[in-house]
Amino acid sequence: MADGLVLSIDGMGGDHAPDIVVEGVDIAARANSGARYLIHGDPSRLAALLEKHPNAKAVSQIVPAEKAIGMEIKPSQALRQGKGSSLWNAIAAVETGEANAVVSAGNTGAFMAISMFRLRTMEGVHRPALAARWPAASGGYVVILDVGANVQADSEQLVEFAIMGEALQRAVSGAERPSVALLNVGSEDQKGHEEIRAAAKLIREAGVDLNFRGFVEGDDISKGTVDVVVTDGFTGNIALKTGEGAARLVGQLLREALTSGPLAKLGALIAYPALKKLSARMDPGTFNGALFLGLNGLVVKSHGGANARGFAAAIGVAEKMARSHYREEIASNLKRLARASHPAASEEEAG
Repeated sequence: MADGLVLSIDGMGGDHAPDIVVEGVDIAARANSGARYLIHGDPSRLAALLEKHPNAKAVSQIVPAEKAIGMEIKPSQALRQGKGSSLWNAIAAVETGEANAVVSAGNTGAFMAISMFRLRTMEGVHRPALAARWPAASGGYVVILDVGANVQADSEQLVEFAIMGEALQRAVSGAERPSVALLNVGSEDQKGHEEIRAAAKLIREAGVDLNFRGFVEGDDISKGTVDVVVTDGFTGNIALKTGEGAARLVGQLLREALTSGPLAKLGALIAYPALKKLSARMDPGTFNGALFLGLNGLVVKSHGGANARGFAAAIGVAEKMARSHYREEIASNLKRLARASHPAASEEEAG
């Protein structure tokens, strides 16, 4: 039964849209979450696909869109030419209150640009951040942000990222007090550049309600040393892409080793259940669904090359976030940060 939650879906965004989009909605609908879906795109193509996926059809409404934004389109072009596209209309549904969240596997730059233009940033947020989840040795996952929205970030913006990432981790994982740390070249207090050290000082002195653990290094991300790792978009994007590349390399080397001869193939057959479990743990689709945090609306980005199961995972993130109180938690901590960062302005406002 529907419970009032509505998700706006860009039906034409991504490398394999609209097929995997509709199939992903169908997978999500089977979970009986109570959500309804507005799927924006080519009505004839979407209708044909929904006929093949009755679970999705039962809870979805097609919203016609005259065009789609290609993966090659620049953000500036998307802002000038994107009106009426499936991506533009999907975001607009959140702006008007028709939907609680938007999910797209489409052009990341265009998605970010249109979302910022239509939804604007939350009060107290200088720049939104792109947050992703990364599997950890602990068995869970680590939230890392920013992973590409901002090439640079000053100390105050890093603290804003920490506040938003902590609220995301709590909403999606259910952890009561997620641990937070800043990514650095060492764990000692004197390590790192001025902005990273200033951010640590500000977190400790601002009175924000965070379980702050100081600094962590790159290898701590996969270890799961903390629940949330905070950095600027330049460093975060490199760390994320490096980790993805390393995971693919390990998978390739493992396949080569297990098919190198008759005995290796026999060993692989014996170890198949364990290997299948390992493959599931390393599958990026399991943790698909990055978020643009800090906007006046919930925006979830699926990987452009995701399969249907991966897209369904992104939908699941949107559902959990939409049912949480993360925005209120972020707003409360941002007010504390503003008072600590700009005491004179806060006193004048209070007076």
